[in-house]
Amino acid sequence: MNGASRDALAAARERLDALTDNTSVDAAKLADELAAVTALLDREVSLRRVLTDPAQSGDAKAALVGQVFGGQVGGETVDLVTGMARARWSRSRDLVDAIEQLADIADLIAAERDGTLDDAEDEIFRFSRIVASSTELRAALSAKIGTPAHRNAQRELLARLLGGRARPVTERLVARLVAQPRGRSLESGLEALSRLAADRRNRSVAVVTSAVPLSDGQRERLGAALTRLYGRQVHLNLDVDPSVLGGIMVRIGDEVINGTVGDRLEEVERRMAG
Repeated sequence: MNGASRDALAAARERLDALTDNTSVDAAKLADELAAVTALLDREVSLRRVLTDPAQSGDAKAALVGQVFGGQVGGETVDLVTGMARARWSRSRDLVDAIEQLADIADLIAAERDGTLDDAEDEIFRFSRIVASSTELRAALSAKIGTPAHRNAQRELLARLLGGRARPVTERLVARLVAQPRGRSLESGLEALSRLAADRRNRSVAVVTSAVPLSDGQRERLGAALTRLYGRQVHLNLDVDPSVLGGIMVRIGDEVINGTVGDRLEEVERRMAG
């Protein structure tokens, strides 16, 4: 997001944090309701255009939110969406993206409350590795055939993969992503969830790929080094790939620190060819 949309999202996230500071607010229920709002606005293009139309007054847009969603979702959800409708957005679709992000954050807040946020973050990453390694699984979960039978098949597949093996919040987040990809690939959606989980703990995520599993001591030393380098806590998601031959490759966002033997061999080959 850029410009006005980025500012509007930041303000909405602050309101969500303030709301969920009250432990009497059911964060998981809030997440489900925000997801339902996302699904409706994703379908109803004209509605989201009206709600982001700068020519419409804030009061008019707030009244429309009340008419559409009042009685369908809780008061906290209506208040959040009303505040977002009053804000300025660079694109109408940014409003829907922002509400979807708030739904995911609300679920992560629920996990934080019950002490399972770390587990959920690790489970999302491990599931993303499974998806990346299986073309058939990725195709089955990403297919856009919208028949009830197909949707049921996807739900059953996810239940076999995650049921009883992952925290409930992980199941909810992944199931929602599969059911409502909204134009994203499954891999990019899982990566976005991982970033949100890390952000919730005010830390960065480093995807570390090595030829063999790192020892506890190696993980601790690498984590400490990256924390010093970036000036904030860095969570390590570990992946093993024998093709790197040796050394490690670290990716934090768009930045890659490559110290693998394979990379060094490619550099030697480039120099020899030159």
